[in-house]
Amino acid sequence: MRIALIVPGGVDRSAEYRIIPALLALIERLARAHDVQVIALSQERTPGDWPLAGAHVHNIGARHTRRRALQTLLGLHRRAPFDLTQAIWSGWCGLIAVGASRLLGIPSLVHVAGGELMDLPAIAFGGSRNWRGRLRERLTLRSATRVTAASAPIIASIAALGARAQRVPLGVDRTAWPDRPPRPRNPGTIARLIHVASLNRVKDQPTLLRALALLGQRGVEFQLDLVGEDTLGGQIEALAAQLGLSSRVVFHGFLPQRQVRPLIEAADLMVISSRHEAGPIVALEAAAVGVPTVGTTVGHLAEWAPHAALAVPVGDAEALAEAVGRVLRDEPLRLRLAQEAQQRAWREDADWTARRFEALYAEVAGTP
Repeated sequence: MRIALIVPGGVDRSAEYRIIPALLALIERLARAHDVQVIALSQERTPGDWPLAGAHVHNIGARHTRRRALQTLLGLHRRAPFDLTQAIWSGWCGLIAVGASRLLGIPSLVHVAGGELMDLPAIAFGGSRNWRGRLRERLTLRSATRVTAASAPIIASIAALGARAQRVPLGVDRTAWPDRPPRPRNPGTIARLIHVASLNRVKDQPTLLRALALLGQRGVEFQLDLVGEDTLGGQIEALAAQLGLSSRVVFHGFLPQRQVRPLIEAADLMVISSRHEAGPIVALEAAAVGVPTVGTTVGHLAEWAPHAALAVPVGDAEALAEAVGRVLRDEPLRLRLAQEAQQRAWREDADWTARRFEALYAEVAGTP
């Protein structure tokens, strides 16, 4: 098949920086059997194109992005017809996918990340914060031939808009994250915690740091490796100092995946404090190498709790501290969570994701 894959970004020509690893894993697997043309709305500010993971990326650039994305897609179709369009993320990607499909008379698939459906006024986040965004999502999701999403909470949000979605997580590339059995902790050692996320309002690192401050007050010895680009101008590092955590938290900034993996493999526990997630994929990556996760009730953590993860209410530092402390005190529990999470991550890895999407392509092939 010839597939037009519309994405906001995450497909940098370096294949290492400014990428979404799970997206690249999917593209590489689809490109083994299909002609994949990736329409990237804003990977770089200026237009350009390059090969990547067996596919071809067409970067639209910063000016008149949506109009030129549609023009590019239609031009590519004239050279060699597409069999379908697929948007990874709804929003404008989804609207372009279904709009082009309507014009060309071919099926469209839209994979929803979840942020497109959110309205979190306290942090000015979400694609549905005004009537235009809500209308766009209703039109997109009701017009798509098939809609998919990574986890049950996002599927429930889609259903609230009157659309039906199928669950297709973006799985972990097991060649990049080779399997490691859960590793027992040495008694009496300092607990190694890890948090991998951009420093921003959605990931809610203040709740994470307040939970860690409570742990410290209760005599728990730990070190946190915090990996992620700082988009808040040093506010999170300043809060760590204010809470007396400077000696316990290491701020690594952004790291490519080859440098993140050893930190996760060395950790005893992944901790997530997000206000919203469809995945998060880092929980799957940690699970693949035998590290369990404690976090807020979002995405996969909401699905996995209590057997493969522990989950607490969003924004509740006290509950997060209690859950982290419980896992660190109870080594059999930590290992049970790790083993169950690993089994789930293995069952729905990147190969499974690609096969699931290919099954949907076959299902809708020829649908006008």
